[in-house]
Amino acid sequence: MYKTESKRVEDSRTETVQIVMSGDTSHNGRLFGGRLLEWIDIVAAVVARRHSGSEVTTVSIDNLSFKAPAYASNTVVLIGQVTYVGRTSIEIKVETFVENLHGERKIINTAYVVMVALDGDERPSPVPALRIESEAQGAEFEAGKRRHELRKQRREDLSYK
Repeated sequence: MYKTESKRVEDSRTETVQIVMSGDTSHNGRLFGGRLLEWIDIVAAVVARRHSGSEVTTVSIDNLSFKAPAYASNTVVLIGQVTYVGRTSIEIKVETFVENLHGERKIINTAYVVMVALDGDERPSPVPALRIESEAQGAEFEAGKRRHELRKQRREDLSYK
């Protein structure tokens, strides 16, 4: 059972900006993947909290595709938005860009993060449905549904008998 209200993708969309500092990089000046993962997880949590109106926890990060590096002193922009919701789970797509000094952005990473909403006892809690308002959002929702089924199958395959 979903919560009765529904929310739009734009209601929880989140954008954050980081400047890559020397402490965020490896010996060759490239952004550590683990640091980027931390930033992605934070953005996804904010999106999920805004959508659900409750505390959340990370369940999985089932896709993390590095397309290009970021280097020390780069401006990194992370944009997260809900792509799919289940009964208690929320899938968030987080796209990461390097932004140059003229404001032009180049995508460097795409991640799909699954969060689960929690009630006061830290048990899974129903989330609002997602109100689809465009063809692109509908396509992303359908793809999210397929990813949800794949995750379910993976859990079954990995469970110990």
